[in-house]
Amino acid sequence: MKFTIAGNIVDIFNRSIYPGTLHIADGQIKKVIKKNTGEKRFIIPGLVDAHVHIESSMLIPSEFARIAVRHGTVAVLSDPHEIANVLGKEGVKFMIGNGEKVPFKFYFGAPSCVPATDYETSGAKLELQDIDELFRNYKLKYLSEVMNFPGVIHDDKKIMDKILLAKSLGKKIDGHAPGLRGKNLIKYALEGITTDHECANIDEAREKIGLGIKILIREGSAAKNFNELIPLIKDHPDNIMFCSDDLHPDDLIRGNINLLIRKGLKEGYDLFDLIKASSLNPVLHYDLDIGLLREGDKADFIVLDALKEMKVKETFINGIKVFENGNTIINKIEEKKINIFNCTPLSIEDILVKASSNNIRVIKAYDGQLFTDELKMVMKTKNGFVHSDIKQDVLKIVVYNRYHKAHPAVGFINGFGLKKGAIATSVAHDSHNIIAIGVEDKEIIKAINRLIEIKGGIVVLNDKGYNELALPIGGLMTDNDGDDIARKYQQLNEQVKKMGSHLNAPFMTLSFMALLVIPKIKISDKGLFDVEKFSPVTLFPDIESNEC
Repeated sequence: MKFTIAGNIVDIFNRSIYPGTLHIADGQIKKVIKKNTGEKRFIIPGLVDAHVHIESSMLIPSEFARIAVRHGTVAVLSDPHEIANVLGKEGVKFMIGNGEKVPFKFYFGAPSCVPATDYETSGAKLELQDIDELFRNYKLKYLSEVMNFPGVIHDDKKIMDKILLAKSLGKKIDGHAPGLRGKNLIKYALEGITTDHECANIDEAREKIGLGIKILIREGSAAKNFNELIPLIKDHPDNIMFCSDDLHPDDLIRGNINLLIRKGLKEGYDLFDLIKASSLNPVLHYDLDIGLLREGDKADFIVLDALKEMKVKETFINGIKVFENGNTIINKIEEKKINIFNCTPLSIEDILVKASSNNIRVIKAYDGQLFTDELKMVMKTKNGFVHSDIKQDVLKIVVYNRYHKAHPAVGFINGFGLKKGAIATSVAHDSHNIIAIGVEDKEIIKAINRLIEIKGGIVVLNDKGYNELALPIGGLMTDNDGDDIARKYQQLNEQVKKMGSHLNAPFMTLSFMALLVIPKIKISDKGLFDVEKFSPVTLFPDIESNEC
C-alpha cells in the first residue's frame, strides 16, 4: 500500500521541526520531502513504553494494544513475569501468540525471577533451560528485570547463570534494584545490568547513571516517580526512558507515555528531550525495529493537532493506520481461558490470630508507593484473638495459596482506611496468590471464597453484597472489551473509597503488599517477610521464633 502524509515533521536527530511530506510504501518511509504544504498538524515518532507488565492492565496483549494506540504508543517492552509466575513457559507463549495477532509491536523479555523468591509459592518456575528455550525459539529481546539483586550481590548460581546466558546471546539485561547504593550497586552494575525503574530519589538515580545504568522514569497506577526524577532529563537526556510499569485499566484508557510528555512540556522541559526518552532512547538501547521518521525506517508515527496537549489524532504502525479520530482500527481477539486455581474455601477458624502478645508487627502502606514500613503497634484482643481495629486503621490481611493446599498467612496492615467490608483479589505480585483485607473476619472469608468460586479476579464485599470483576485468564486478565473493564474497575475502586479507603489505587496498592523484593516489610502465602534482611519474621516481635 502506498500513500503520503504531510505535516510538521518532528526530527529528533537534528532537533528541528520542518514542514514536509512522508512517502510511504510497503510499510516503510521511502522518501521525506521538505516542502510546505500548509498542513498545521504535527508528525512525531511513535511512542515506546520502555517497561510494562501488560497483565497489570487486566487485559490480554491484543486488547491492551487496542487502547494503547489511542495514546500514540506503537510498541512496548513487556515483561511477562506475572503470567509466568502463574503458568510458566505456557503463560509466556500465550502472551507472545496473542500479541502476534494484532498490528502492534510487542517486545517481550524472558522473566529472570520466577518465582521472585523462595519465600512464596508460585504456580510455576522458569529455570535456566526454560529461559534458553524462550530466547532461542521465540526471539525474546532481553532478560527481564533482575529483581533478585541480593542474589547478584552474593553470586547466587541460579540468577548468575541466567545473566551469563543472556550475555552469551547478546541480550540486554534489565534491572530492578530499589534503594541499592554503594559497593553493592557497583557489583550489580558490573554484572551487566543496563536499566533500572525502581529509583525512589534523584541521588540514587544519578549514582546509577554514573555506573552506566539507564534510568526508566515510571508513572504507573501505584508507583509514580515522574515528579522526583524528571529533572534528570536536563543533564542526562541520553540515559532516560519513560515507562508505566504497572498500569491498571482505568488509568490506561486515560493515557500512556503521551501523558508524561504532556506533563514534561507543561513543566518547561525540552520537547526533543521528552520525545527522545519516549522513542529514540528505547529504540537504540534495545535495538528495536521501530521507525524514527527517517528514510528507510518503518512507518511508525503519530499525528497530532498540537504538540503541547499530546492528543493523538492518528497512529500508524508499519504503515498501517491503527487509530483515527477516536476509533481503534484493531480487531478484537477472543482467547482460550487458561488458569490454575487449586485451593479450597476457607472458614473463619482458618484466619484467627491467637494473641501471643499485644505487640504486633504491622505493615505500613503508602499511597502511590510500593515501599512499605514496619510499625510496632499495641493491639486490643477479644477472646484471646487479635482482630482488625478501624480506630487505629489496622486491618487484617490474608494471603492464601491458590496453587496447592495450604494454611493461609495472616498479618495486619495500616494505611488503607477501610471502615467496613472486605476486598480480595488474585492479582498479587509476584506469585499471584489470593490476597485480601477486611474489617470483619467473616467478611474477609466471604470475599476470599467468592474469589475462589469465580476462579480469580477482584471481589468487593459490603453490606449490599458482592461486586466483582472476573479475570479468567490466569486470574490476571480477560479478553473482554478494555473500555468495559476500565469502567468496571473504576466502579470497584470508587466503591472501596466509599467504604473508607483514601488510597488513589487501593487494589494496586494491595497487590504489591505481597511483593517480597520491594522493602521494607511484606507478606506472602508463607507469612511476613523483612525485605531488607531478606528473611521471614514473626507477627509478634516480642516472641523469638525461627518460623514465619
